[in-house]
Amino acid sequence: MTPDSSLQPLLDAAVIAFEAPTQMWSDAEGRVGEGPIHGLYHGDVRHIRTIDTTVHGTTLESIGCSSPDPRRVLLTDVLRGLDDPSADPKVRLDRERTVRAGIFSESIRLSAHLESAVPFALTVRLVPDFAPLQLVKAGLVGDSEWSWDGTFCRAGSASFAVAAPGATIEHEGDALTLTWYAVAAAHGSTQLSWSVQLDDPTLVVSAASPSTRSEGAGSSDPRAARWLARAEADLDALRLTVPEHPDDAFYAAGAPWFFTLFGRDSLWAARLALDTDPAMAASTLRVLARLQGTQTDAATAQAPGKIPHELRSGALSLPQEGVLLPPLYYGTVDATPLWVCLLADAHEAGMPLDEVRALLPALRAALEWMTVHGDASGSGFIDYVDETGHGLANQGWKDSGDSIQWRDGRLAEGPIALSEVQAYAYEAAVRGAVLLDELGEQGGAELRTWAADLRARFRAAYWVETVEGRYPAIALDAHGAAVDTLTSNIGHLIGTGLLDPDEERACAALLLDASLSSGYGIRTLSTGAAGYWPLSYHGGSVWTHDTAIAVHGMLRAGLDEEARSIALQLVDVAEGFDYRVPELHAGDTRIPGGLPVPYPAACRPQAWSAAAAVVCARALR
Repeated sequence: MTPDSSLQPLLDAAVIAFEAPTQMWSDAEGRVGEGPIHGLYHGDVRHIRTIDTTVHGTTLESIGCSSPDPRRVLLTDVLRGLDDPSADPKVRLDRERTVRAGIFSESIRLSAHLESAVPFALTVRLVPDFAPLQLVKAGLVGDSEWSWDGTFCRAGSASFAVAAPGATIEHEGDALTLTWYAVAAAHGSTQLSWSVQLDDPTLVVSAASPSTRSEGAGSSDPRAARWLARAEADLDALRLTVPEHPDDAFYAAGAPWFFTLFGRDSLWAARLALDTDPAMAASTLRVLARLQGTQTDAATAQAPGKIPHELRSGALSLPQEGVLLPPLYYGTVDATPLWVCLLADAHEAGMPLDEVRALLPALRAALEWMTVHGDASGSGFIDYVDETGHGLANQGWKDSGDSIQWRDGRLAEGPIALSEVQAYAYEAAVRGAVLLDELGEQGGAELRTWAADLRARFRAAYWVETVEGRYPAIALDAHGAAVDTLTSNIGHLIGTGLLDPDEERACAALLLDASLSSGYGIRTLSTGAAGYWPLSYHGGSVWTHDTAIAVHGMLRAGLDEEARSIALQLVDVAEGFDYRVPELHAGDTRIPGGLPVPYPAACRPQAWSAAAAVVCARALR
């Protein structure tokens, strides 16, 4: 490998076309190779780093770039080197790039509005890379050796085939060149095309069949409707499955780093989008149930009944973060109760009882993990600690190393018992008991007793009072002390039943107060905390899904006006990002007439950010 920037690539100005598990990144002029993220990816490998198009004798001057749907990018350039000297451009190049799962194609049309024919030579230069995605994320470029046999380019198990009708294909140094010699007739055009078919037999995921998504009720706000339309298109392109069970789809977590199964992300995305795609909830539940833990294994963070965190074709190594994860990793403390909550949601949304019954063993195992195995430290609450030294230090949704901190900026010492995880577990126990009752199974009474005890102990242990008010702490630390920062996590408690109605109203008021509400959504950490910084990943930024979860809970708690107020903030965010809301954005206070500030390394599209459009549309009906 050779060093590039050795910094994680920035994404906010890049252009993507994708259909999971394949994606193409370029700049807004269609150039591929000038930015660290640029390239054509399939699964966890960047097959091609550079795609450079030239027309001999002229410069390509970009005048247009658009993306009418997730899978296509349209580019227009003028070719003044082939033109006459008049002011109007009369020679243009139009390119349509299309990404389908495992396939990239480009249609090229050179058009002339001149009195005489225009002969031209056009070359597309491809630089194969075969760099692992984790290397790209570290800001490095690959040095994999590859071979070319005239049709296929190969490196290890990964390969791609090139087709370019009418072109001469040559291997020149570190690149493949595709060259056409053609003529555009006077007042005419010439059409060219080329394509790449990508393959990697080691992939553990594959594209899913098209969605059976139903028409949602929409929104009275036309901007919310635009956001919903673009978000649903992105969700359709994020659908994946595992090859062994192709009929069961789930949402890939997001581009570019997470085109795979993530327990928490896939569950929340399915839950937030339940109104328009209840079938996705049922299939996501089945996919995760098949991977549910069966044994105790510290190396993978597996435990009986535990729902996994992520699935990849190989180990994930992030040396800059000190992380090395196995291909199937269980280091998530919240996915298991969320799985139970989604099962209850799906059943209420129409999932037949016989399909629920088929998941009864997984339900019982998940409930047992919560009530027996989830308290790893004996604290009396569900908690986590990384036992390997190279797993995730934090295993809730805020999983960065500095995400759990005190108001004075000190990092909390683990094991950590997150407040929202107790809320998920309370809801899962209560609703799991209802499911057991409906299935004619024993155990409901014991679950209700466990839930009531958890609720009482939570009220005694988690509530704190600071100058910012009285609220539930983000977590208990290793010593059972309540970590006193005011955070967005309190929004996850609303609507779960863990809080009483007055407590829910108090938490909602804090979420709408200036220290947490940026005007563009809810900050992850209040401005009153010493560690607050608007561009901190989990310490002051705004995450769309995090804010949408508060909206979701408020609607369930009957706090409709509060939900509407926050949903309108997210609609403003959507408008500011051309209706493709990123993973997160800066937590700067809204300035009238301004725009939300990007978090430049934020993933987009992201499944749970897209799914947020569905619950916000419901809040704005």
